[in-house]
Amino acid sequence: MRLPPLSITACALACALGDHEHDVRASLRAGRSGLVRWGADQGLPFSTWFGAIPDHDGGAQRPVPAFLRDHDSRQARIAHAALAPLQDAVDDAKARYGADRIAVVIGTTTGGMGDTETRVEALRAHGGFDDGWSLRRQHNAHATADGIAALLGVAGPVFVQSSACSSSAKVLGTAQRLVAIGVVDAAIVGGIDTACRYTLLGFHGLGILSEHRCRPLSAAREGINLGEAAALMVVERDDTPATPRAWMLGVGETSDAFHATQPRPDGSGLAAAIREGLAIGGMAADEVDLVNAHATGTPLNDAAECAALADVLPHHPPIVGTKGWTGHTLGAAGAVEAVLSVMALEDQWSPGTLTEGPPLAEGAGLDLPREPVAGPFECVVSTSAAFAGHNAAVVLGRG
Repeated sequence: MRLPPLSITACALACALGDHEHDVRASLRAGRSGLVRWGADQGLPFSTWFGAIPDHDGGAQRPVPAFLRDHDSRQARIAHAALAPLQDAVDDAKARYGADRIAVVIGTTTGGMGDTETRVEALRAHGGFDDGWSLRRQHNAHATADGIAALLGVAGPVFVQSSACSSSAKVLGTAQRLVAIGVVDAAIVGGIDTACRYTLLGFHGLGILSEHRCRPLSAAREGINLGEAAALMVVERDDTPATPRAWMLGVGETSDAFHATQPRPDGSGLAAAIREGLAIGGMAADEVDLVNAHATGTPLNDAAECAALADVLPHHPPIVGTKGWTGHTLGAAGAVEAVLSVMALEDQWSPGTLTEGPPLAEGAGLDLPREPVAGPFECVVSTSAAFAGHNAAVVLGRG
């Protein structure tokens, strides 16, 4: 069923490439990856590469406002710092629709778990938690969304989506449906995940965390590098008078239930999500000009994703993967790559895939550029494929 598109009126992005969108652009244009070596200094019993948010402006160190002090955590501080580029668009939306007509829909996987790890270490060492620490207000995934609503002064529904690495792609679909059925007129959507030893150790235990720089869409791929990020957007009804940066046309979502951690090998679940996203957005497959692929750099994911893209997009538009630049930001990944897709539509330029080695065999016949790609781009599809077969495909159009 086709749904009305959403106008994307503002974006914010903080990731390993920079703590502001203009820094991210500059890093990509200069060909600078944000990945750095992590190991014993970060308390890890192994070495890997990680995409940490740089702290040029003190964002991760600057406390949240006093009225939200009981929510204070690294996750909350990064969210607070990332919200600044959205403020004018949110204020305009509140003036048009009212604060109670604006939702907050956020994707995350770890919430404030990194801070919880520090508190547990203190508990072991000293027999007690720090004064003022709250499991509900700082660890809980919902604490981030509640904090964003309070910081921006909106009073509509607040949702948190946690479907592993597709979390912040799926929230765009939730927002589109909320607007379509008249519950709200606008939403702040996106994802935030921050550094956490739990996830680093977990992916290492699964054998898919690479000790080398990740190699997405390459025959030499061996695993992922993780990262952290905050990526947020303001989306509004399609009749808003505000000038859109881009259009959110449709989001396709499927659930394979094939395996707890492995994708369906033939990519059919992701292929169905792409088809659904295109149908909701009223787009034909041959109108897709660029794909920002999930492209984790793991043997199974990249092969299955190439199978899906070859099936759905036989005209073979350029397919790029950006995790070699940012790291895999888990619950924030879908939103990070959606914002990067918005930037590609605006700039008519996309980075190529940062990788090494020959292309993967399953990508034979596909266009997998490693050098920057120039437009014209009118339609970009950004894909996400998560554990347990949670697939999502975000279809974006030029503003």
